[in-house]
Amino acid sequence: MKFVDEVSIRVEAGRGGDGCLSFRRERNLAKGGPDGGDGGDGGDVVLEAQASLNTLVDFRFQPRYRAESGQAGAGRDMTGRRGEDAVVRVPVGTLVIDEDSGEALGDLAQPGQRLRVAQGGRRGLGNTRFKSSTNRAPRRTTPGTPGERRKLRLQLRLLADVGLLGMPNAGKSTLIRAVSAARPKVADYPFTTLVPQLGVVRVGSGSSFVLADVPGLIAGAAEGAGLGTRFLKHLARTRLLLHLVDAVPIDGSDPVTAMTTIVAELERYSPALAQRPRWLVLNKVDLLAADARAALCERFRAAGVSAPLYLVSAVTGEGCEELMQAVSAALAELARQRDEGGEGAAAQQALDDAIAAEVLGHTLTRIAAGEPDAPSDDDEDDGVEVRYVP
Repeated sequence: MKFVDEVSIRVEAGRGGDGCLSFRRERNLAKGGPDGGDGGDGGDVVLEAQASLNTLVDFRFQPRYRAESGQAGAGRDMTGRRGEDAVVRVPVGTLVIDEDSGEALGDLAQPGQRLRVAQGGRRGLGNTRFKSSTNRAPRRTTPGTPGERRKLRLQLRLLADVGLLGMPNAGKSTLIRAVSAARPKVADYPFTTLVPQLGVVRVGSGSSFVLADVPGLIAGAAEGAGLGTRFLKHLARTRLLLHLVDAVPIDGSDPVTAMTTIVAELERYSPALAQRPRWLVLNKVDLLAADARAALCERFRAAGVSAPLYLVSAVTGEGCEELMQAVSAALAELARQRDEGGEGAAAQQALDDAIAAEVLGHTLTRIAAGEPDAPSDDDEDDGVEVRYVP
């Protein structure tokens, strides 16, 4: 199954049923009063978050959804049946945007959460409603109103606690294989990873977190170079970023320059996202002697890196356990601050809101520019599915 994280769909709520014009006619009552019933309301279009879904690919084959119209009223004061709602199931983490107004209608971040995106039309009134002391035989009715129509952009942002970012071939996929049961493709050429990968990292008994690996970034990613703008949005929901840097690049490039390049692209894409807690992780240190490791760390510190710095080897497993333990502890502290409220929780919420606003701004800019919601089939990797792996 292909991973699709952005699609455009059209939804139309049901039309309200018309009111009925009718008068009672019985054997002993030739000219009875009005008995026309009201119509039924039109059905709504409702999106529902489902934990079992992890891609929007189905919407590329079925981009239109329509709710049932309400039935017309009938004689004997019978009200028409309400139209059935159209319940459209989407993955958890789907952001819903009205393409015409640019309004974010809602964020389906919890399993089972529902969002009405198109309201059904109002029912029409039967002639019984217009009966009065001066008009005992009204012939007036009202028709049902049309349901709402909308063109929506659905954008899936993966739910992960920790996000991996870095240059292509920094070893992100190898690391996620080393610390979880996820098995992303690993090879010795750039852009091996073409879609986000998720893995569940278990630390000790009863403690775990979700780690996301997004495709590698390059210079110009914030403007769309490489795979930048397609997947940077998946880092928006993370609590912590792990910036993976190849300590011994195969092309002979400078690791410090590689770090500063990615930091600059992250800041250009979303200054708020760049404010997330971000740790530096030097990978492939098994290829360096002890003195070379110390010298490299000094170079990063001299370049202004004040965040925690870890040395790991995703291939041999060196340092991976210590890194995951530290990440788990940091996430627990962030959760404690959020639960307790106060300044810490307020700061986290303010940062979340700023990141959401900036990522939404990028989406609206692309919509206004007429950019497609998803790449063509030729640009995607067949047979890849994003899933949480325990």
